[in-house]
Amino acid sequence: MQKVIPFLMFQGNAEEAMNYYTSIIEESEILSITRYGANEAGDEGSVMQAAFSLKGQEFMCIDSNVKHEFTFTPSFSLYITCDTEDEINRLYESLIEDGGPLMPLGEYGFSKKFGWLADKFGVSWQLNLPY
Repeated sequence: MQKVIPFLMFQGNAEEAMNYYTSIIEESEILSITRYGANEAGDEGSVMQAAFSLKGQEFMCIDSNVKHEFTFTPSFSLYITCDTEDEINRLYESLIEDGGPLMPLGEYGFSKKFGWLADKFGVSWQLNLPY
């Protein structure tokens, strides 16, 4: 076994999501994108398979060529330990735009500041600023 990589399945907005995530999280980049061509299973130009990294954590993603009734669930989330209050505030405000709170940013007793949200793509994020 080489490594374990989280894999995200989008329905037509994988590239938009990768661009967004890599723009708001420093030391992040898109590593590769393979697109569907003409007369292939997916919409031409959509993401057949892509890889990106967020602060060194690698992810893979696709644009599903099959429409599904399901999407992302909060039972799986991306967890970020922030270094400063400015960082957690900036990330929370960026990620919640057109998304929604699961636990609004605040002090819950187990950390200095914590927030849990679903972003505009439906991906769930937990942001923590430890004591």
